[in-house]
Amino acid sequence: MDRRDFLKAAGAGAMVMAAPGSLLAALSGLTAEEVERRVAEVVPKLTLSEKIDLMAGKISRTLLGAFGVGDGGHGYTGQTVGNARLGIPRVLCTDGPRGVGFMYTATCFPVGMCRGAAWDPELEARVGSVMGYEERAIGGNMLLAPCINVLWHPRWGRAQETYGEDPYHLGAMGAGFVNGVQEHVMACAKHYAVNNVEDSRMFVNAVVDERTLREIFLPHFKKCVDAKVASVMSAYNDVNGDLCSDSMHLMRDILKGEWEFDGFVVSDWENAVEDTVGAAKAGLDLEMPRAKFYGRKLKAAVESGQVPESVIDEAASRMCRQLFRFVGPDFAAGYDKKRMACPEHAAVALESARKGIVLLKNENSALPLVRGEVKTVAVLGEVAKEKNIGDHGSSIVRPPYIVSALEGLTDRAGSVRIIYESGKNLAAAKAAAGKADAVVVVAGYTYKEEGEGRDRASLALPDAQQSLILAAAEANQRCVVVLESGSAIAMDPWIGKVPAVVMAWYPGMEGGHAIADVVFGDVNPSGKLPIVFPRSEDQLAKFDNGSKEVKYGRYHGYRYMEKHGAEPLFPFGFGLSYTTYQYANLKLDKKSAGRSGKVVARVDVTNTGKMAGEEVVELYAGCPGSKVDRAKKELKGFARVALAPGETKTVAIELSVPELAYYNVDAGAWEVEEAEYIISLGPSSCEDDLLKERLKVTGA
Repeated sequence: MDRRDFLKAAGAGAMVMAAPGSLLAALSGLTAEEVERRVAEVVPKLTLSEKIDLMAGKISRTLLGAFGVGDGGHGYTGQTVGNARLGIPRVLCTDGPRGVGFMYTATCFPVGMCRGAAWDPELEARVGSVMGYEERAIGGNMLLAPCINVLWHPRWGRAQETYGEDPYHLGAMGAGFVNGVQEHVMACAKHYAVNNVEDSRMFVNAVVDERTLREIFLPHFKKCVDAKVASVMSAYNDVNGDLCSDSMHLMRDILKGEWEFDGFVVSDWENAVEDTVGAAKAGLDLEMPRAKFYGRKLKAAVESGQVPESVIDEAASRMCRQLFRFVGPDFAAGYDKKRMACPEHAAVALESARKGIVLLKNENSALPLVRGEVKTVAVLGEVAKEKNIGDHGSSIVRPPYIVSALEGLTDRAGSVRIIYESGKNLAAAKAAAGKADAVVVVAGYTYKEEGEGRDRASLALPDAQQSLILAAAEANQRCVVVLESGSAIAMDPWIGKVPAVVMAWYPGMEGGHAIADVVFGDVNPSGKLPIVFPRSEDQLAKFDNGSKEVKYGRYHGYRYMEKHGAEPLFPFGFGLSYTTYQYANLKLDKKSAGRSGKVVARVDVTNTGKMAGEEVVELYAGCPGSKVDRAKKELKGFARVALAPGETKTVAIELSVPELAYYNVDAGAWEVEEAEYIISLGPSSCEDDLLKERLKVTGA
């Protein structure tokens, strides 16, 4: 079964987090020292064949049954055989970027991009904890998430699975998710590395210089490693001529060497491994979902002397280490399948969707639609009726219900009368809009236009949807556009015709309710864009999803646009609210710091409006006098703050000076320049919104 057949068969309350060390011990009942002792005792007792058996998945009849081609039973995305003789558990994993995947009834969360728009690592830890609980409730012990690939371009088909375009933001969100998941099961950070296209992912060679690799494509993986993620998944593509699964540089030099990663590396599913000897020597510990290049081929390579047995010992040790950490004899105790998608878990999904929704435009107080003041609302668009939760590829989730935008608006309407028109008959839709007090057009994409294995063809909405928006806006001055998609949407020529735009992404099983809560003003929107929204695609770095080789530079997204002086439609970090916020009195706790020091930036934020809300405060840093080419500014911190009307709070964000480093290729090390840096705080990356202070870095 190849990858395409595999996917086709598949139907292509807050929890307290413990510190990583105590968390791991609590899961298995062993201390870190006891885990290492057990690894040292068990691995030498394994035969060569048994060790190699640990290093590859096994597709069973149960697994095939879950995909509709076997005995009809439930299964996992992947599993290994373990070793009953020595008490080594099997790996039992499912996909999980937005919930326990494939055939299980599970909570469907908003896609990663929506959760990234919440800018809330603590909430993301709770999301991860629910997913981890549900994975363990079905007997699984590994969730194949988080997806933390950099969004290089918004047409990437799997944009929806990741958190955004910025490495710092990705690392913070990814680490939060890892901490939550690993309260219960192993997490897997993916896809390592420079994995940014779908159409050519199986054959493209991503060419990237060392500095760009280190600064743009790897920092977020390092943050997950620092959070003690159990495993890392290698990507399908090549990097600088080496298949990721064969890359000595990515796996031996960086991941397992410099970063001291003590977990295991697992391949992506099918077609991610091409060479037995190369993959084994480079440090690929587990081939999934079956032994295509490992198994008998790997044993023969060891027996012929092509692969040292010490390589096999290392891989077996890494597998055992994580399994002994996470899987104890009472692993299933206390985990109830009846809690899958229970009301408490659905409530976390709803909170995540609410916080991820971004209000992009709101002229003339078009929103919220206050019940009593608004008596009739026309809801237009076929997307309004879609159960629109995202891709149907490996990230698919099957919740017990999905609330569409139309259903959510109807459920929450109260005294407001809802009229629906699909828009297929443009005249009828326009007439409905004209008769209503307000009109909500729901537009965007579905899994048919973007997802795993297919990049989006355009940033623009389909012509029919654009025509519907223009017709609705002409018929009713109070026209609200709600957008659903996995990434940015270009909004010419209609953006100037409508007073309000809401970005809802693919908001999960409770998404329709979250949309309605924002539209009717029951929830004050607080999401901020985790990616830049361009006016047109020509403002962005080129997207090449057809060539066999693609070169990536250091500039993409907001960095690219600032370097080239392009004005975005909506900047990175942007998001409006139903209240207003004022920033004042930016102060650093010190004017100078050493290269290994820390600085605390404080700013007063006041809610100057009449509605309680939450604001995301963002910290950026730039080095205008740098001796090397650098972005004008880069995100280096953020914090959420809740404010009542009229309330002022001082928000403190700690900046670790090493975060200001660039990668010095000649020295082969990170270097913090002794220079003057501009530290900026504000509500977005827009220069006009930022307060600034200067920081001098000197000495150690």
